[in-house]
Amino acid sequence: MLTGITMLFAGLASAYLVVRGSPGWQYVPLPSILWANTFMLLASSVTIERTRREVQHGRQGAARTWVALTAVIGLVFLLGQLVAWRQLVAAGVFLPSTPHGSFFYLLTGLHGLHLAGGVTALGYIWVQIFRNRYGAWNHEPVALTAMYWHFMDGLWVCVFLLLILA
Repeated sequence: MLTGITMLFAGLASAYLVVRGSPGWQYVPLPSILWANTFMLLASSVTIERTRREVQHGRQGAARTWVALTAVIGLVFLLGQLVAWRQLVAAGVFLPSTPHGSFFYLLTGLHGLHLAGGVTALGYIWVQIFRNRYGAWNHEPVALTAMYWHFMDGLWVCVFLLLILA
């Protein structure tokens, strides 16, 4: 699954770089909330890692707290992305307005969908920890969810850098 997501975003990044060189390219100033969103998502890598460690050591109560915090941070990130979109709309930048605007909506929207899937997985993990299904004896699903979450965080950093630097 991660390979497919990587290929999707690599293809879009390649297209972005090619189209950016076209004569009709107009840079769209990015909403400043993206910096706070990036910080939030990076912080969530710490909280998911704490979740993984707490489950691995059989501390279910702490694990439930950390996984819930990770999911809340993910939801705050997604709400922040909606705020960024609203700011662009208020500035008159719509999906078909400019190639840069179109790529912004496409890249951030696809990342948001994948992150929403991660939040759903975190909810599932929370329920399973609550039911005492994960612990030192069984923590592989939590580790895999953490790997996916870290991947989404890293992917966001790549998307964010692409949008601000290229």
